[in-house]
Amino acid sequence: MEKIHHNYVNVRGLKLHFAEIGTGPVVVFLHGFPEIWYSWRHQMIAVADAGFRAIAPDFRGYGLSELPTYPELTTFKDLVDDLLDMIDSLDIHKVFLVGKDFGARVVFHFALLHPNRVLALATLGVPFLLTGPGTFPQDLLPKGFYVLRWQEPGRAEADFGRFDTKTVVKNIYILFSGSELPAAKDDEEIMDLVDPSTPLPAWFTEEDLANYASLYENSGFQTALQVPYRAWLEEYGVEDIKIKVPSLLVMGEKDYALKFGGLEHFISSGMVKEYVPNLEITFLPEGSHFVQEQFPQQVNQLIINFLNKLV
Repeated sequence: MEKIHHNYVNVRGLKLHFAEIGTGPVVVFLHGFPEIWYSWRHQMIAVADAGFRAIAPDFRGYGLSELPTYPELTTFKDLVDDLLDMIDSLDIHKVFLVGKDFGARVVFHFALLHPNRVLALATLGVPFLLTGPGTFPQDLLPKGFYVLRWQEPGRAEADFGRFDTKTVVKNIYILFSGSELPAAKDDEEIMDLVDPSTPLPAWFTEEDLANYASLYENSGFQTALQVPYRAWLEEYGVEDIKIKVPSLLVMGEKDYALKFGGLEHFISSGMVKEYVPNLEITFLPEGSHFVQEQFPQQVNQLIINFLNKLV
C-alpha cells in the first residue's frame, strides 16, 4: 500500500483525487458503492507489477475528491466527462478501463461516447445494461428493494443518519456480500436488515473498514446517493448501443446482483453479447458482489491475462 502514490488534478472546476502506481500502458479502475479508490488496492499493485500503470480515481463527491456544489444534480455523464478531462490533463490518450458495480456503467458510457480512447474494458459485478426509464424492471423487484428505497430523496439520509459512518459502511458491506436481494419490510429501513452482532466478511478486515469509514466521513453520502441511485434512469445519449472493444466480465456466482430483474439469464443466455459482441465471461464459484476484494489473486490473474492478450 505504501507504494501507491496519491495525487490531485483539477477537473471541470473540481479537485479530484486519484491513486497511482506503476509505469506502462494505463489501466484506469473505477469504483462502485460503497467502494472507493481503496477497493482496487490489490489489483493496482498486481497490474503495476505486471508492467502497467494503474490509476484509481475517487469520483466527484466520493472519498478524497471534492464535493460538487450541487451533488443532487450529479449525473453519470458528469463522471464520464470528468474521466475524459482527467486523462487529457494527465496526457493519456488511450486507456484500459476496469469498472466495478456502478463504475461498470461509467466504463460502458465512456466507451460508447469515446470509443477511440478505449483499448479494452473489464467489468466486475455488473454486465452491460440498457438505460432509460423503460429498462428498469421495478415490477420484478421486491417492494422494499434497497435501490428503490434509496431513490427516494431523504429516505436513505434519514436511515443512515441514525448511525455513525463506520456502521453504515459496515452494514452495506455485510448486506451486499450476501446472495439475496436486500429488501426491507414496510415497517423497517435498509439499515435495519443487519443485526449489529453480524461479523464482517472474513476477507474484509477492521483496518479495511476503518479506511473506508474515514473516506466516507470526508465525503459524506450526498453524491453517492445521487449517482448511482437517483440518476439511474439517465440514458447513454448515443444511438449506436454497441461496445466494440474487447471486453471481460467477471461475476461471482453468489452475487446478489444476479437476481436483479433476470440478470443471470441475460448473461448466461448470451443476450449480453448482442451489445458487447467481443466479450469473455467468467464466473467465480464462491464469489460475492465484492469479488476483487474477496478473491484478489484470482481476479488479478484474470485481469492481467486479459490485458496481456491486448498489448
